[in-house]
Amino acid sequence: MFGTIASQDSLVWNIGSNISLSQIGLLNLEDEDFVKKIVENTQDSFQDALDSGKCDIIRILMRFLTVLMCSKVIQPASLVVVFETLLSSAAITVDEEKGNPSWQARADFYVICILSCLPWGGAELAEQVPEEIERVLVGIQAYLSIRRHTSNSGLSFFEDGESGGDIEKDFLEDLWERIQVLSNNGWKVESVPRPHLSFEAQLVGGKSHEFGPISCPEQPELPSTISAVAYGKQKHEAELKYPQRTRRLNIFPASKTEDLQPIDRFVVEEYLLDVLLFFNGCRKECASFMVGLPVPFRYEYLMAETIFSQLLLLPHPPFKPIYYTLVIMDLCKALPGAFPAVVAGAVRALFDKIADLDMECRTRLILWFSHHLSNFQFIWPWDEWAYVLDLPRWAPQRVFVQEVLEREVRLSYWDKIKQSIENAPALEELLPPKGGPNFKYSGVDGQGKTEQEQALSAELSNKVKGRQSAREIIVWIEESIYPIHGLEVTLSVVVQTLLDIGSKSFTHLITILERYGQVMAKLCSDQDKQVMLIAEVGSYWKNNAQMTAITIDRMMSCRLVSNLAIVRWVFSPENIEQFHLSDCPWEVLRNAVSKTYNRITDLRKEISSLKKGVISAEEAASKAKADLEAAESKLSLVEGEPVLGENPAKLKHLKSVAEKAKEEEESMHDSLEAKEALLARALDENEVLFLSLYKNFCTVLMEHLPDASSDVTLQSLKSIHGDSMAVDLEESSTMEVDDENGIPKKSQSNGGKASNTCNVKEKEQWCLSTLGYVKAFSRQYASEIWPHIEKLDAEVFTEDVHPLLRKAVYSGLRQMSNEL
Repeated sequence: MFGTIASQDSLVWNIGSNISLSQIGLLNLEDEDFVKKIVENTQDSFQDALDSGKCDIIRILMRFLTVLMCSKVIQPASLVVVFETLLSSAAITVDEEKGNPSWQARADFYVICILSCLPWGGAELAEQVPEEIERVLVGIQAYLSIRRHTSNSGLSFFEDGESGGDIEKDFLEDLWERIQVLSNNGWKVESVPRPHLSFEAQLVGGKSHEFGPISCPEQPELPSTISAVAYGKQKHEAELKYPQRTRRLNIFPASKTEDLQPIDRFVVEEYLLDVLLFFNGCRKECASFMVGLPVPFRYEYLMAETIFSQLLLLPHPPFKPIYYTLVIMDLCKALPGAFPAVVAGAVRALFDKIADLDMECRTRLILWFSHHLSNFQFIWPWDEWAYVLDLPRWAPQRVFVQEVLEREVRLSYWDKIKQSIENAPALEELLPPKGGPNFKYSGVDGQGKTEQEQALSAELSNKVKGRQSAREIIVWIEESIYPIHGLEVTLSVVVQTLLDIGSKSFTHLITILERYGQVMAKLCSDQDKQVMLIAEVGSYWKNNAQMTAITIDRMMSCRLVSNLAIVRWVFSPENIEQFHLSDCPWEVLRNAVSKTYNRITDLRKEISSLKKGVISAEEAASKAKADLEAAESKLSLVEGEPVLGENPAKLKHLKSVAEKAKEEEESMHDSLEAKEALLARALDENEVLFLSLYKNFCTVLMEHLPDASSDVTLQSLKSIHGDSMAVDLEESSTMEVDDENGIPKKSQSNGGKASNTCNVKEKEQWCLSTLGYVKAFSRQYASEIWPHIEKLDAEVFTEDVHPLLRKAVYSGLRQMSNEL
């Protein structure tokens, strides 16, 4: 399980390679010069990785160097020098006087890299250079004493992890504790293969090469004005560049992994994460390597926890969620007798704690689980969860089941999903409506629309089917409908009819929006009318959340509606009532904010590319100009007389080249200026968007949250009126019915576990869900929010804003309360 990079561009040795590192040691006996070049190339790659902050390459190369040391290829003292260089940089970084503590993420990363090498080479270092490695360990202990404890606030999987109880060890502290146990056990690690021991007698005869000195990049300068905001911005930048590789998600009881030594868990996690890294995009090879790790014990439960920890990792997983879905699916097929049961156990365990699961993690889990079931014929023992029907409609477990079923319908069809829950037919109540579009002018089901409006709809439909142009329809509307019926009826007739024509398929919808989007744009020229347009979309597709989201998203792409109009619609009264019951309004909001963010991201990429193009164009223009001037300065003979300049034909060509190069340079500059202007405008619009979003959050939450003067926490919200709610449940016949053995249905179905969701009233659950989404949005778009945080603080997060809202926002931004 060894890997390295011998050049900046390619992985020469990685997991599954045919060349092992022991063979490099043996090769060193035959060709010292070749191995010396490997060491030199490794040093160059390592220095480049340090300079550019390539975390995976730094970590892998350090492990590679460690195992080269074990194979006698490099000197132990050289490896210790690398450790001490990184450790010195880390210590300086977190020093309050000399360093920049906001960049502790990089310092922690360096120390974690050092510690993660020790399972592979600690025994050899302790044997060959005991004093030096002891000095490194003492230095790490000193570093831990001066660094800040890293809080998981905003990034923990479960909300109850922020309840303010005993402070848990962060990742570095936990790893340090495992390394200390390893050291006390004589550096014995069962999970690390040691092939070099089989060739120790031969390897001793080889020449150990010296690994040259390396240098760590200079730490970023402290901001000119020291403030919580400036600190927070730099801290965010550091955590983006040096993210924590994983966060442990303890799904299963300790008994499932109790046979593992503390360090073995870390090593197996490293193996699994490396496989996921190297085989991203090669799902079958990934699963094959994951089931064949070189360890002498079973690790199915640990493998499941590691994969789920990556899938649910905050602020975002290292790879697209679909990758983990496919890997889990292939692992279930590779280990049919073991892994499916482990995955099912993980789902049940997460379901039991769904009320405490972070809202973003909850959404990812819903998307993964529905997709996973779609690959296994939607088979699941739904009768185990049938008890959720006895829970209030806002109970997180009930909402989870409802959302999973809704997503399954998207991936299949309604009748198929109904058939899949035949072992719990009562759950049909949680399926989305089977009906199709809700067309106001269909003339059936007593829609109650006037014959005149239906006739207008039919006439518009005939005009569209007759391929009349958008301009002709606009003229007809302005002359025949709008003056007589007014805006509301006109908008309803036009939007509903066009949507109905485009309802047959996604392609039909796109075609209608492309051909007749101008009609809607003409009617909805301002934000108020755009909100009305979106409301008509919601009304037409009220039975289909997927088509609601798709249609609004496409309308935003066609610039028929703005992101601000979408925000206003999401925070309309009818949607606010659904915040804790359905993901539909949140999906629409996520799409709108993501599309705005993606536009900015694309513009930044285009500007970066244009800047490189400008540099190339300037160099080309400069060279062409220099060639022309050089040619003009030379003396030539023309008709026997000395003349300044070369051959006229060549000069003409050089002048043409220089002019074209100059024109290309000016064109590139113009394109760059245009894109930069677009980016500036997009950033201004982004600021307005976030101001609108958080103002709306503030308004609705202030109406629902308890009095800010009381000491209210998330945990206390969950227990407010708990006793009275328990009385309500006792009085409810549906919750009281016992089976023939006298066991309450709810308790029996839930394995005897009382669901804490039943103790939360609807208002409190609405607050918990909405605050969870506030934190999720703040975390997901933190990079775009931080540049506007001063304005948000001044206009939204003022002193009178509710502390729970402020905490949710700053928790998502990873700004600790003691840094505010």
